[in-house]
This record gives sequence, C-alpha cells and structure tokens, in this order.
Amino acid sequence: MTTFLPLILFFIAGAGTPGPNNTIAMASGANYGLKRTFPCVAGVNVGFPVMLILIGLGLGGVLTQWPWVLDVLRPIGVLYLLWLAWRIGTALTDLETRGQGRPPGFVQMALFQFVNPKAWTLVVAAVSTYTGFWDNFLAEVLVLAAFAVVFSTPCTVAWALLGVGAGKVISTPHHLRIFNLVMAALLVLSLIPAVVETVESVQLLLS
Repeated sequence: MTTFLPLILFFIAGAGTPGPNNTIAMASGANYGLKRTFPCVAGVNVGFPVMLILIGLGLGGVLTQWPWVLDVLRPIGVLYLLWLAWRIGTALTDLETRGQGRPPGFVQMALFQFVNPKAWTLVVAAVSTYTGFWDNFLAEVLVLAAFAVVFSTPCTVAWALLGVGAGKVISTPHHLRIFNLVMAALLVLSLIPAVVETVESVQLLLS
C-alpha cells in the first residue's frame, strides 16, 4: 500500500485535473450527450495505458536515443488541438439540432494520447517514479497501466458528466456558443507549455 496509494493518487490527480482530454470530454458531453461521448472517453482511457506500456517496454529508450521524434510529435499535437478547439468553438448552437455533428471518436482520442503533451508528462513521471520496486519490470509497467485504467476512467467520465449537466442547464443558442468558446479557449490555453517547448526546440535547432 505504501506504493499503491501514492500511485492511485497520482492517476486521480493526473486524470482529474484540467487538460486537453477533460476539456474535450466536457465539451463533447455538453454538445452530444454522454452516450455519444463514450467512444471519446474510452479512447482516452485505452490510448493512455497503451502508450504507457509502449514507453515502459522500450519506446522510451528510442526517444532517449532520438529526442527529435518528440520535437516532431509536439507540433503535431498542437495543430491537432487547435483544430479541435476550432471545431468546438464553431459547433452548432441550434438547441433543436444539437448533437447532429460528430465528437472525436475512439481511434482519434486513443491516437491523440501519443501527441498529447500532458499525457507524455504523466507517462514519463509514472514510469520513472513508480517502477524499480520489484524484480519484474514488465509486471510493474502492466500494473501501472491497470491502475491508469481503473482510476483515470472515472475522472474522464466525471468531466463528461459535467458537460452533460452544463448542456442541460444551457437554454439558449447564445449561452451554448459562449460555453463552446470558453471550452475552445481552455483547450488553446492548455497548449502554452507545448508551444513554449516547440519554440525552444526550433531556436536550439537554428542556433
């Protein structure tokens, strides 16, 4: 329990705090309802553990050897999030036709984890902090992935439910537009660390 309790708190804090995944889940919940948001939530909570396993089983070493790969993935993630922010901000606001569009699906959100700046931070922190206690590294990585599924999924679902609740309260197209614009702005703000790192990488490359 001295190892598992901090690990549980780590994944709850990581998955429960604001970030791209939760902003997207909340916006989708408000605009499309929980049923249509479920593939989005499932994609997040399958993609992240898979990413964690791949990093733990060797991809991390590859990235250490070729750090430029992250420099390529980071701007891809930024551009994708900007596109999602645009989609959220320009979503239909006619309350009678709300939900006719398509939220990000399972595959989109699962693959997005590999270019999600926050997901990279959490994976690196988890593998470097919560392994090395047992003799079997593979078992440790699989335990990390299992804990990520069990304790992160309710957090993403909770954000989606917050969006569903907000969607039920919103009663005019104008208010829905404001909500969507706020969600889009929060998504853009979450990109600031990744943008700073991208600029620094470009400056280092050019120097």
